[in-house]
Amino acid sequence: MCATAGSRGGAVAVSAAAEWPRPATSGCGAAGGRGCPGGLAPLGPARSAVHAACSPPPVGLWPAGPAPRPWPVSSVPAPRDTCVARQPWRGDARRRGAEDGGGSGADPAGAPPAMTALTPLLIPERFPNVPLIAVTRNPVFPRFIKILEVKNKKLVELLRRKVRLAQPYAGVFLKKDDNNESDVVENLNEIYQTGTFVQIHEMQDLGDKLRMIVMGHRRIRINKQLEVEPEESESENKQKARRKLKRSKREAEEEEGPKDQTVELVLEPVAASPEEVLMVEVDNVVHEDFQITEEVKALTAEIVKTIRDIIALNPLYRESVLQMMQAGQRVVDNPIYLSDMGAALTGAESHELQDILEETNIPKRLYKALSLLKKEYELSKLQQRLGREVEEKIKQTHRKYLLQEQLKIIKKELGLEKEDKDAIEEKFRERLKDLVVPKHVMEVIDEELNKLGLLDNHSSEFNVTRNYLDWLTSIPWGKCSEENLELTRARAVLEEDHYGMDDVKKRILEFIAVSQLRGSTQGKILCFYGPPGVGKTSIARSIARALNREYFRFSVGGMTDVAEIKGHRRTYVGAMPGKIIQCLKKTKTENPLILIDEVDKIGRGYQGDPSSALLELLDPEQNSNFLDHYLDVPVDLSKVLFICTANVTDTIPEPLRDRMEMINVSGYVAQEKLAIAERYLVPQARVLSGLDESKTKISSDVLTVLIKQYCRESGVRNLQKQVEKVLRKSAYKIVSGEAETVEVTPENLQDFVGKPIFTVDRMYDLTPPGVVMGLAWTAMGGSTLFIETSLRRPKDKENKDGSLEITGQLGDVMKESAKIAYTFARAFLMQKEPTIDFLVTSHIHLHVPEGATPKDGPSAGCTIVTALLSLAMNSPVRQNMAMTGEVSLTGKILPVGGIKEKTIAAKRAGVTCIILPSENKKDYYDLADFITEGLEVHFVDHYNKIFDIVFPELDTPGG
Repeated sequence: MCATAGSRGGAVAVSAAAEWPRPATSGCGAAGGRGCPGGLAPLGPARSAVHAACSPPPVGLWPAGPAPRPWPVSSVPAPRDTCVARQPWRGDARRRGAEDGGGSGADPAGAPPAMTALTPLLIPERFPNVPLIAVTRNPVFPRFIKILEVKNKKLVELLRRKVRLAQPYAGVFLKKDDNNESDVVENLNEIYQTGTFVQIHEMQDLGDKLRMIVMGHRRIRINKQLEVEPEESESENKQKARRKLKRSKREAEEEEGPKDQTVELVLEPVAASPEEVLMVEVDNVVHEDFQITEEVKALTAEIVKTIRDIIALNPLYRESVLQMMQAGQRVVDNPIYLSDMGAALTGAESHELQDILEETNIPKRLYKALSLLKKEYELSKLQQRLGREVEEKIKQTHRKYLLQEQLKIIKKELGLEKEDKDAIEEKFRERLKDLVVPKHVMEVIDEELNKLGLLDNHSSEFNVTRNYLDWLTSIPWGKCSEENLELTRARAVLEEDHYGMDDVKKRILEFIAVSQLRGSTQGKILCFYGPPGVGKTSIARSIARALNREYFRFSVGGMTDVAEIKGHRRTYVGAMPGKIIQCLKKTKTENPLILIDEVDKIGRGYQGDPSSALLELLDPEQNSNFLDHYLDVPVDLSKVLFICTANVTDTIPEPLRDRMEMINVSGYVAQEKLAIAERYLVPQARVLSGLDESKTKISSDVLTVLIKQYCRESGVRNLQKQVEKVLRKSAYKIVSGEAETVEVTPENLQDFVGKPIFTVDRMYDLTPPGVVMGLAWTAMGGSTLFIETSLRRPKDKENKDGSLEITGQLGDVMKESAKIAYTFARAFLMQKEPTIDFLVTSHIHLHVPEGATPKDGPSAGCTIVTALLSLAMNSPVRQNMAMTGEVSLTGKILPVGGIKEKTIAAKRAGVTCIILPSENKKDYYDLADFITEGLEVHFVDHYNKIFDIVFPELDTPGG
C-alpha cells in the first residue's frame, strides 16, 4: 500500500496498491479510535471499505506544511472493483437514529454527525456524466485519497442525489484561479479541462456542507456542460418515499398480493441555476503506449532514490512511504503510478501539478515528476539545515542558562555571592549609609524594600519598585558642597569671565556676604532679564564657579508638559521624576545652582501649565517641601540657588515674576563691546582657529569698525561670529600658502566679512521741519527712531476740521499715543500761537520709518507733539537732539523704561542733547560715566519745558 501526502497546505492524499486482496466484509472493526491507524470517526454498523483494508496496517500521511486537519484519514487500497452506494436510511432503526439524530442511537448533544461509509461496488470503466467539483491548489491524482468539503447548496443536493441513486462518482477539476474559493464555476473556462474521476468512499453530512473522502481512479477530460433536471429537496423526497411505501403496503394487503413487492421511488429533481456548471460530460484520458526502455528504468530508479532521500530528511514522510515501498514493489515498479506518487509528494505550484496530470506521455511525465521531486529534496535539505541551526542555538542558550544557574548555586553555597534581592537591598542601603535621610523618607524606603523582597524577580512590579528605590536612594539627602564665602576670590572669578554686568556681580557678592555673617548658606531666586547675547546664561556658570556650587541648567522655552518639572506618576509606563530631582541626582548635592533658561518663553498646553508648576518651585516659603509626582515624598530645595533668564518680563506671569528678584542685564555700549572683544572674544577665537598672535593681528581700529558697521545689537554674540569669521579666513590663507602672516586692517576688513551692514548712523544729518528724533527700546537693545510729519492736503474751506493719518505699522498703544499727542498739540498751539490754526484745519500725515518693523509703546508721545508743532510752525527743532517720554492729555511727561539702552543708542547716533522724564533721573544717574560723558541731558515733567528747549529761536510761523 502507498500512503503519501499531497503538497503542503493541501488535503491528505493516500494511494493504495492494486494487487492487495479484496477485503473481507467485516473489516478491522475499528471505531475511529485506537484500532485503526487512520483514527476516523465512528462509522456505525456499516463498516467502511477504508477500514476493511487495514491488514497489513496502512498509515495515514500528513503534508509537510501547515498543520493538518483536526481529524485524520486512513489509507485505502485501490480495489479493482469498488462500490455501489448502500442507502443508510434503509437500514435498521439504530442506524437511522444515529444518522438522523433521533432515537437511542443518536450522538450526544453537540457531537458532529458521524462519517457514513459507502458499500464497495464495481467501478464502471466508462461513466460519462458526472457532477463537477472544482478545487484549488492541488489536483487529485489517480489512486490517491483526498478530503473535500462542498458548501454550494445546489452541488450538495446533487451529490446527495447521486449517492442515493448508487452513483457515488464525481469529476474533480482544478481551478485556474487559486483565490476562487467556490465549489462550482460559472463556465468551463475557469477550470482546467483535464481532471480526475473520483469515487466517494465516505460522506459526512454537516447540514450546510458535505465532508467527503474521495479516491481518484483515472484521468478524464471534459467534453461539454450538461443541464441538471430539477429535484425536490431531500427532506421532501424522504417524506414522499415513506408515504408511497405505506400506501403500497396497504394496497398489497388488500389485494393479497406478494409481500416482497418492490416499490420504485420516483424522485423529482430541483432545477439548477443555468449560470453554475454542476454536471459535465467526460471522456477517459488514455496515456500513450510506451516501452520499458533504459530511459524509463533510469527515471524510475532516480524517482525512487529521490523519494528515499526525501523521507530520510523529512520524518513526516518516512514511515508511510517506507511501508509502501516494502509492501508494494509492483507499485514502485509501475512508472504510471510512480510518477503520480512523486508529484503528490511535492509542494509544487498548482499549474506544475496540473501539467503532470495532463501529461499522457509516460517518460515525459516521469521526467516532470522527477524535476519536482528534486526541488522538494532541495527544499527539505534547506529546512533540515535551518532546523538544525535553530535547534543548535536553542541548545546553546539552554546550556548557558543551566550553567549560569549552577554557577549561582555554587557561589551561594560558597558564600561568594548573595541572592539578587539581597544584593539589591544591600546596594540601596550602602548608598544611604553616609546620608542624613529624613525619618518620613526612611519609612518609605524600608516599606519599599520589604515589598521588593516579596516580589518575583521577573514581574513588572519588581522593576517598578526597584527603579523607585533607585531614585529614592540617589537623592543626596543632607549632603551639600562646601561653599566659597571669600569675597575676594568670588570677585576675581566673576571679573575673570565677564566684563561689566556690575548689578549682577554686586548682587552675588551681597549674597556671599550675608551667608558669611549668618554662618550658613541659603537659597535664593534671581531673574536676569535683558537682550540676547549679553551673557545672562554664561554669567550663571561663573556664579556657580565663584560660589563653588554644582551647576545644572535646563530650558523651559516651549515647554508645555508639567511632568517635565514635577515628574510623572509612578503608575505610568516609563515614568520618571522631573528635572529638579534629576538635577539633585546628577549634582549629588542639596545646594546646586539651577539655571532655568528662557522662562519668558514657557508654553501652555493640554498637559498643564508649567509656569504654574514653577510657582511652588520658586517660592521660598514652599520649596522646602517640594513634592515630586514620582517620588511622592517631600524634598528640601531651600538651599538651592535658582537663577532664571528672560529677554522680556512682559510675558512672565505676574505671580511668577513676584516670586523672583528681577535684575536687569542691559546691553553693551561700543566701548564695552571693544573691551569684551579684546579680552575674551579674540583670544577664544584664536584658540578655536589654531592661530596665535604672531600669525594674525587684529587691531582695536578693526574691532571698532566691526562694532560700528556690522554689529550694532546690544549683545556680543554677533560680534563673536564676525571675529571667528575673520580668523577662519585668516587660517585658510595661511594654510593655502597665500600668506605666512595675516594682518587685518580697516581697509581690508571687507575682504573678510563682506560689505558693511550699517553705512550711516542716522537717517537725517539735519532734521527739517516736521521731523524729530525719538528713542526706542526693544528686546535687542535701544535705537533711534525718527518721527516724520507732512501736510497731506491743504486747508479745506468747506470743512474747517483737520485730520491725522498714521502709518508705519504702529501698535494700538502707539496709535492712541499719537491721537493724544495730536489733541494736545492743537490745544497747546492755540494757546501758544492763537493765530496759527494749521493743526485745526489741515490734513496731516504722520509716519514712522522702517514700516516693516512693528512698533508699539507710549514713549514717543512727546516726540510726536514736537514733530506736529515743528510742522505747524515750519520751524526745525534743535539739531543732534533726541527725546523720549509719554505725554498725557494735559501735557504731563510720564516716565518710560529702557533708559540705559536709549541713552546708548543716542550716543551711538551722535546725539549731544537728550530729553528725559523727570522721574527717570534715578535711572540715568545709575549709568556709567563713559556712557553719559559728553551728553547734555534735560529732565522735564511738562511739555512746556520741552518747547523751550527744542525751539530756542522761532522763525516766522508759516501755517
